[in-house]
Amino acid sequence: MSDPKIKNMEEFATASGFSRPTVSKYFNDPNSVRKSTRERIEAALEQFDYRPNIYAMNQNRRQTKNIGVVVANLADPFFAEIARNIERLIVEAGFRPILVSSYGSPEQEADALDGLRSIKPAGVLIAPLGRSSDRDAMRAFCDDVPSVFFDNEIENAGEAFVGLNNHQSIGMIVDYLCRSGEAPIFFEMKLPPNPNAFKRRKAYISSMERLGHEPRLVQIDGDGWDFEEIGFRGATEMLTGRPLPSDTVLCSNDRLAIGFLSAAYEQGIRVGIGPDCTLRVAGHDDHPFSRFTCPKLTTVAQDYRSIAEKSVRTLLEVIDSDRRAETRESTLFDGKLVMRCSA
Repeated sequence: MSDPKIKNMEEFATASGFSRPTVSKYFNDPNSVRKSTRERIEAALEQFDYRPNIYAMNQNRRQTKNIGVVVANLADPFFAEIARNIERLIVEAGFRPILVSSYGSPEQEADALDGLRSIKPAGVLIAPLGRSSDRDAMRAFCDDVPSVFFDNEIENAGEAFVGLNNHQSIGMIVDYLCRSGEAPIFFEMKLPPNPNAFKRRKAYISSMERLGHEPRLVQIDGDGWDFEEIGFRGATEMLTGRPLPSDTVLCSNDRLAIGFLSAAYEQGIRVGIGPDCTLRVAGHDDHPFSRFTCPKLTTVAQDYRSIAEKSVRTLLEVIDSDRRAETRESTLFDGKLVMRCSA
């Protein structure tokens, strides 16, 4: 029995298993979709013997000047700072930024993508939740809309990823802490929501072994994005228990370190490099609040400006060319050591 006659693009999309926007992109320009997607669509065209109504397609074609920006948690000053840089660059390029946040919720992240898809943006910049993201939905969205990931990525999705070289940044601060005092223990969440934390754990272990030290992980319970609260509870438990195996603590991110500093203060433990200090604490990211903690937090600074500029520039190149990349580009920027009073 032969396949039923396909009358329009909607019926073809349904029958072939592709989304309507992906099929439309292919018919507007076959090179605007990935090679693997193009080949699957062309096989479906042969199967269903369908040819589109080009005149109707041209009548429905519409281009917008909107660029979506999706961040994991806009309440986090880290994301607020990088989003501020991205918004400015989008406006300077003559586009309208539409900023949305998932606030740590995978459901809200999926809703944000659906909302952006409905307004047909020229492209979208995405800092995904990571571990809790709906990866299939994310990849389907990226098939429909030119997308660039920053800070965190979803494998095999989007045109490019722009972020931090965690291997370099963690290696650099481990080197510094080992040179200037005892080798650090690594203070982290057992199941962090952001995959960058797993990269930092791996980099810490590798760096310690390279320097001839035994890696020592301190993994605390906690779920979600309330890192300061999680860090405070975990540090309180750790500091009131058995003696620490080192007087130096490297936290996976600055927000955990801020919670750690608060717990140390409540326990009457002096943190810093003075003669009356018994503990050194360092973080990672150069969170906007890290320079105002007490003591000021030693950390690794991410290059917010370069990450924002590369992310926007890459997306604009995709939009201007109206062609999808055959291979996925990845750009990592090195971190910079920021030495302050805490270590």
